[in-house]
Amino acid sequence: MTDNISKTDHKGFWKGGEDLSVLTFSLNGEIFAIEATVVQEILDLLPETNVPGSLPFVGSVINFRGKVIPLADIRLAFGMEASNVTIDSRIIVTELEIDGEQTLIGIRTDRVYEVTRLSVNASEPPPIVGMRWRPDYIHALVKRDGEFIIVPNLLAIFSSRNENAVKASA
Repeated sequence: MTDNISKTDHKGFWKGGEDLSVLTFSLNGEIFAIEATVVQEILDLLPETNVPGSLPFVGSVINFRGKVIPLADIRLAFGMEASNVTIDSRIIVTELEIDGEQTLIGIRTDRVYEVTRLSVNASEPPPIVGMRWRPDYIHALVKRDGEFIIVPNLLAIFSSRNENAVKASA
């Protein structure tokens, strides 16, 4: 059953197309890609304000064009170690529909690479066995130039974190 869900999510992500425009970036040496249409802006690092009592995953906020938006470190969702800020570190501001509401979220990255196209023919759903990460957090693995690009399921990551925050506060 879980395999069918992964394959359905995998095909649904491509929206019936042959390829998809994405923004590639790195986290702890791994290459990730998110759909370019959700990217609002790429920023140099900004001053952060820590939010007491928040989950480490979204432990701070930034001021983006006069709006306070959460700053997420999705490394933590994938069980990676937090890394030090470098001259290449950036924030990708995304807009996602979460719980029926358009929500701006900043994602801290180690480096942003390029906007490129990924082919559905080079993609596979995440394997259910042997992954160090939760398969529901990954739309697809795409092979390109001998490497795998991880396409995270941001809605699953942020929705589950939102549910965990509600449970923790209850």
